[in-house]
Amino acid sequence: MITDIEIKTRAPFVGGATFGAVGTYERIDGVASGALDPSHPRNRGIALLDSAPRNAAGLVEYRSGFVLLRPVDAAKGNGRLLYEVNNRGRIMLFANLCAGAAGNQPATAEDLGNALPLRLGFSLLWTGWDPGAPKATGLSLDVPAIDGMTKAIREEFVSGTRLGVHEAFKLAYEAVGPASVTVRRTQTAPRVSVPSEMVDQRTVRPTGVIETGSIYEVRYQATKPRVLGIGHAATRDIISHLRHHGSGLVGRPVEHTLAFGISQAGRYLRDHIAQGFNGDEDGRRVFDGVFTHVAGIGRVFHNTPFGQPFRTRTWHEDHDFPEVQFPHAAAAMDDPVTGGSGALLRGDATDPLLIETNTATEYWQKGASLLHTDPLGTRDVALPANVRTYLLPGTQHGGKAGMPRDNGPCVNPRNWHDPMPAIRALLVALDAWVTTGQTPPDSRIPRIADGTLVKAENVAFPAVSGLERPRAANDAAPLADWADPKPPVRTYGSLVPQVDADGNEIAGIRLPDIAVPRGTFTGWNLYKAPYPTGELADREGTFLAFAATEAERRNDPRASLAVRYPGTAYADAVRAVAQKLQHDRFLLPEDVERYLTR
Repeated sequence: MITDIEIKTRAPFVGGATFGAVGTYERIDGVASGALDPSHPRNRGIALLDSAPRNAAGLVEYRSGFVLLRPVDAAKGNGRLLYEVNNRGRIMLFANLCAGAAGNQPATAEDLGNALPLRLGFSLLWTGWDPGAPKATGLSLDVPAIDGMTKAIREEFVSGTRLGVHEAFKLAYEAVGPASVTVRRTQTAPRVSVPSEMVDQRTVRPTGVIETGSIYEVRYQATKPRVLGIGHAATRDIISHLRHHGSGLVGRPVEHTLAFGISQAGRYLRDHIAQGFNGDEDGRRVFDGVFTHVAGIGRVFHNTPFGQPFRTRTWHEDHDFPEVQFPHAAAAMDDPVTGGSGALLRGDATDPLLIETNTATEYWQKGASLLHTDPLGTRDVALPANVRTYLLPGTQHGGKAGMPRDNGPCVNPRNWHDPMPAIRALLVALDAWVTTGQTPPDSRIPRIADGTLVKAENVAFPAVSGLERPRAANDAAPLADWADPKPPVRTYGSLVPQVDADGNEIAGIRLPDIAVPRGTFTGWNLYKAPYPTGELADREGTFLAFAATEAERRNDPRASLAVRYPGTAYADAVRAVAQKLQHDRFLLPEDVERYLTR
């Protein structure tokens, strides 16, 4: 339950800019304090809660930072609360969904891009759920740690990729005694011991130069685990409090609640549902609608002793950390790998309406096909009526407006495709589903039955000169022991989308850049030196442009732009595709105009 809401600052948002008929917004920064009864049935699933320090009333306390944006004239708002799960303390919605600027402190209306949720009248909320998020973000979570508890654990570090260049390794927990360090060039290579020193209880420095792209593993005896799972309860309790008692803060009663999460935040929402936190302590539904983007079948390594929620499993990095957990799909099924059975959804009144979108990367690296097939990948399964799943073909994991087009650390030029026009339309569709019952478009996914979902080795990539096929890297499997992982005896049968003669994926929501292509877009790329040459790159995709003329083709089976689009053929085709997508509710009218203008 929430015990106190403290407002730290309250000010006009981005200089009092107006957002259509909704008008101006204000920003409220504050801290929500809460307390949990470890004996409550809906709190018993929180790992370590029963061992945490308690107050005089026998409750475990926590504090969560929050940011609320609300219309100044609440009557002009739409009465709905849109909650974005922060990603490692970062607000992602404006930079991604809205094609604006990155950062938690937008200063101008231009930083908000198209500002779609504000123009629609949502109140927007972010809260702290991850105790490891930087406090400077304003979205941290203070939870107790357990003194005296220790465990032998492992961490991995790769220099030059997700977290920049490492000069030393910052541990997630305090170490008791020394640490051992190994290095391996690739995920499947043998480990080699590396001399190192403990700088302090949280820092290990290997001797010598840290290799770019190599996997360093640190094993140590860790202590003082935090009660990470309180993050789930904090989200649950804050949303429930605002929904039922928040009219003073929000400015009007909250009629409906929606949640949105990208990548780690989407995996968090899948975990939130699967672990039963979409029901509050009184059994009432928390989120009416949930939208996860690029989460694959993942969950978060969070509600467990010594969890590391910042981990995200791909072929090269974090490969052997918990993320793949049955059940994967919303549909109920049996699991021949673990012997279990179940579904992501609970099958009761706490279940939200659920939309899940994934790119090609999640099929190649995060087992996304298991959202809509049986665990061994032998047959398609029917999704429940309250679930929609969509593939954004030809797109990489972090796709948004303004993606780089150079090679970066990769062999091939990187994928610049922007899927966010479809995400915007689907957010509007989810809102309509929640508020009026209007169902979204049918799922658009690759399927085994029609040959658009296949084993990786069976993908019919065109023989373009210089294009090296990726390895079949889908080996999703449960982990018996993340602290000392062993090769799995049996893996799940994850599959990938089939492609057409140009190498572009056939199924899914084919936005104009994919349906009327100027090149081949993939969700995978390969590393080049000084990274591990030929290894599947971390969530990067590829774009290989078509030749401009037939004379420039040279060892390329794909037709040139001149042959494909004589005269006005390109503009005519884009117009037809965009208008059909609008008709099918996969594009908003304003995004159709953006495509045509471009």
